[in-house]
Amino acid sequence: MNGLRRGAGDTARPEGRVRGWARTLLSLTSLRLRLVTVFALVALAAAVSVSGIAYWLNRDAVLTRAQDSALSDFSQALGDRAGALPDRPTCEALQVMASKVANRTFNYEVILEDDRITEENCRAESNPDHFVHEMIPASLRDAVSDRREGQPEEDAHHLYWQRIKIDGDPYLIGGAQVIGGGPTGYLLASLAPERDDLNSLAVSLGVATALAVIGSVLLAQGAATMVLRPVQRLSNAARRLGEGKLDTRLAVRGADELAELTRTFNNAAASLEAQVEDLSERETASRRFVADMSHELRTPMTAITAMTELLEDEVETLDPRIAPAVQLVVSETRRLNDLVENLMEVTRFDAGTAKMVLDDVNIADQVTACIDARAWLDAVHLDADRSITARVDPRRLDVILANLIGNALKHGGSPVRVTVREHVSDEGDGNGAGNGGRLVSVEVADQGPGIPEDVLPHVFDRFYKASASRPRSDGSGLGLSIALENAHLHGGDITVRNDPAGGAVFTLRLPHDPGLPEDRTDDPDTDQPPDGSQRAGGRGPLTTPRPRGSEEDRGGGAPAGDGNGDGGHEAHDGTTEEDRR
Repeated sequence: MNGLRRGAGDTARPEGRVRGWARTLLSLTSLRLRLVTVFALVALAAAVSVSGIAYWLNRDAVLTRAQDSALSDFSQALGDRAGALPDRPTCEALQVMASKVANRTFNYEVILEDDRITEENCRAESNPDHFVHEMIPASLRDAVSDRREGQPEEDAHHLYWQRIKIDGDPYLIGGAQVIGGGPTGYLLASLAPERDDLNSLAVSLGVATALAVIGSVLLAQGAATMVLRPVQRLSNAARRLGEGKLDTRLAVRGADELAELTRTFNNAAASLEAQVEDLSERETASRRFVADMSHELRTPMTAITAMTELLEDEVETLDPRIAPAVQLVVSETRRLNDLVENLMEVTRFDAGTAKMVLDDVNIADQVTACIDARAWLDAVHLDADRSITARVDPRRLDVILANLIGNALKHGGSPVRVTVREHVSDEGDGNGAGNGGRLVSVEVADQGPGIPEDVLPHVFDRFYKASASRPRSDGSGLGLSIALENAHLHGGDITVRNDPAGGAVFTLRLPHDPGLPEDRTDDPDTDQPPDGSQRAGGRGPLTTPRPRGSEEDRGGGAPAGDGNGDGGHEAHDGTTEEDRR
């Protein structure tokens, strides 16, 4: 048994994982999360846009200021120092000039060239370790040395520059030729400080963006709480309303749309409460009427039944022309008496006063007693383990069995197969099986055409007739509903299906022990099994059943009655034939 339980648990674990995924998916699609997400995305887009624009503007301003300052200083220094050179400068003089031009505030390196120097390869480099002639792009050299034709002397040459990277570091390189035939100079200025400043700015903007997003999330959470708190209150109120607490109302706050929604909910709840109270009062009055009518009819019906039985005993001495009428009166009187008893049983179920007298019963013996009491032994095949016992109410179990087997015989035809088994309920079984989940199942299968699919959901409904063209039948239409109520009292259930091979199959499932209190007793007038049949375990003799047909007309093979079988079983409170006399 433990192994079976573990197997059931293993089967349930994937279902638990599926439910967990469903809850996760539901949380991911919640309105609160969507509101927060939208707020966060909008804030992120706005912050990134503002930060990007700010970074781009600051970058352009920083680089422009740095390069303009360096180039302006270089141009001025080159012009100032070029005037101090002799008409025919030497390499040493050019080198001194390069050192002085480079040794300035903006800390850039320079290279000077002068066509007036006749010495071969004469280039003045302020720092040969960092800036040499080969590092100057050819395009820059060509632009600097190119004289613009047709321009005045002061506009013949311009200062040119470009940004380059050396070993991953940014640099500004520029060049200019002194107007009037002076030297040509090139500078190399590092832009690393500006890069570091821009990186710091980018980090600051990133932090600001993150803070803006976090702030927007907090604001969104607050806004969502303000919006969703009334919605949550409405949801909780609707849940309580669905649980039957019809007096649920909400306090109306403010005059906005949510307040209007709250007022609408309160109005709907008040209207629903009024309608339910009205329907409940009508239902109570209807049940009281049925109960009172049944009790009022019971006394005269007892007398009428006794008189009809006397007539039945004397039928052989009556005129043959009168005998059929007497038989009709007898059968219809019994049918009316059955209806009254069934109505009384239904009123007990509706009022919640139906009680149980539990006993340890051998199920196979109980089925055998039910069949034998109604002379069904030749028409029913019993397949049962004789060792199966359960704690049930024998009288109510007899009512269930008589209804199921009687309907199968009438509407499905013999042989009817009754199978009794004991098994362990699956985890989550709705039968509430006690004793470790042990269930007793009784399966009743007939040989008929089966039940139409549109009839299956209604076979346990009260007064349901499967065929409207045959409203007149031997039954009241209450038998199967009474059987189902009796199964529910035991904590069990009855299901119906069609066998693919043919025929309808009714399955009764009962817990081995319903776990009801020991002192639960039945009504005083409903203490005996129907028709005087003995309870399982053998108390009292079996009486000879009255020869009557099963109770309900199922129409198209649908058992929908109280199962008064050929043995005359009555699905009521159990009044015996002797009691009626």
